[in-house]
Parts: sequence; structure tokens; C-alpha cells
Amino acid sequence: MSEAAADLRDVRGPTALGGGWRRSLDLLYLIAVTDFKRTYFGTALGYLWSLARPLMLFGVLLAVFTQVFRLGSDVPNYPVLLLFNIVLFGFFQEATVTAVNSIVGQEGVVRKTQFPRLVIPLAVVLTSLFNLTLNLLVVFLFILGFGVSPAWTWLLFPIVLALLIVITVAVSMIVSSLFPRFRDMAIIWTVLATVLFYGTPVLYPLEAVPETLRDIVLLNPLAPLFELARNWVIDPGAPGPIDAAGGFAPLLAPMAIYVATCVFAVWVFRREAPRIAEEL
Repeated sequence: MSEAAADLRDVRGPTALGGGWRRSLDLLYLIAVTDFKRTYFGTALGYLWSLARPLMLFGVLLAVFTQVFRLGSDVPNYPVLLLFNIVLFGFFQEATVTAVNSIVGQEGVVRKTQFPRLVIPLAVVLTSLFNLTLNLLVVFLFILGFGVSPAWTWLLFPIVLALLIVITVAVSMIVSSLFPRFRDMAIIWTVLATVLFYGTPVLYPLEAVPETLRDIVLLNPLAPLFELARNWVIDPGAPGPIDAAGGFAPLLAPMAIYVATCVFAVWVFRREAPRIAEEL
């Protein structure tokens, strides 16, 4: 074996944040703003399409759960609660489903030297966050128009929003980093996202779930967040997550799953980031 051949060694690809934090943040903002503008550029209704989607789903579900199943008559402020929950879950679903194919969709830039892979799924989440921010402004107008009085607990809502953003980023990191290697991830996550929609207190409050199923629903780390959002924004008299769960102990499982998801997201993305270009 020649000396040149002996010196050959495997060269790892760019890491999750190749190029440093400053460069990654600049790229994150640039990509997110560009994608947000491109989504609605040239459309007749522009941003209104972003609001039309949850409003149409809201209208159908409101008719079903108030006129057919009569659930809404038992829940205070159910119409605005339903709209509020749909917009919040829509952010999580839109960001994570779009993130699955985000890295593969950016194959051209991923192959460039020192391009920070983490920027791509983060840009997807940030773009969805732009939509969520604008949608929430409209939702809060609906809430006020419906007769819900502002309360000091509204100031706590950013805590729930921050926790929702963190879990959304974590899931987006997982699915986007695994998709180049496991292409079944797109189908698997689409199904799981639908299961989560019905397994999260979006259409119903947690206390309406039979006790035999409540422990299963509580395994979902999104469930306590939606109950907190309802208690702090829509109905201060509604039971919080602890009361709805029947104590603090049942909440330990979703809290552990939440933390484990975030830790796993960091581990798997750092592990897969240098190999992504090889899988494309």
C-alpha cells in the first residue's frame, strides 16, 4: 500500500451547525422569510389562505360536535376553544409534516461545504411560526368578540407557546434527520400526526375523556399543554392539567416523554447530520 493510500481516512460531513451559530442564525432567518413570502406570493388571497384552512376545518368540526354529537353544549366557550386548539395544533402538524422532506428537498444546498443542516428544519418551524403568529392575532379577536374577557393568565400563554415550539422543533429534527435514511418516515409520521390530532384535547376537553382512556391520552406530551392553554386563555374556571389528570403523578409520564423527545432529537440529529449528504 502506498503512503498516499495509507493516509486516506473517512472525512465526516458538515455538522448540525457547521459554520457557527452566527452564520446559522443568519441563514435561518433568510430561508424562513423567503419560504414564507414564496408560499403566498402570486396567490389571489395571499396570507388569507393560511387563515382559511383552519377556519374551514373549524367550521366543519364545529357543526359536527355541536349539532351531531352535542359536545359543545357541555363545554363553556366551545366554539372559540375549538378554533384556538385547531390553530395551535395546526402549527405543530404543519411544521413537523413539512419538516420530514425538508432536508431532502434542499439537496442542492445540503451538499455544499459547511452548510449547517439544523437550519433547514428550524426554518420550516420558523415559517410555520410566522403563520401561527398572524393566525393567533385573528383568533384572539374571535375570542374577544365571543365575549371572553381578558384575564391576567393571558400573560402566561407565551409559556405554553414556548413549550409547544420546543416540542415542535424536537419532532421536526427527528423526522427530518431520519427521512434521508428511512424514506418510510414520511408515511409513518403523516399517520402518527393524524393519530395525535385525535389523541390531543383539540376537539374535546381532557375531563370529557373516560377514565379508562384518560391515562392513555395523558401519555401524549401535547395534552397538558392544550389543557393549560384552555385554562389560561379561554376558561379560567376549567380544570387545569393536574385537576383533569386527577393529580400530579399522572403528568410525570408526559413530562418524561417530552424531555426524552427533546434529548433524542439532539442526539439523533447530531448523529445523522454528517451522513445526510451520503444518503441523498
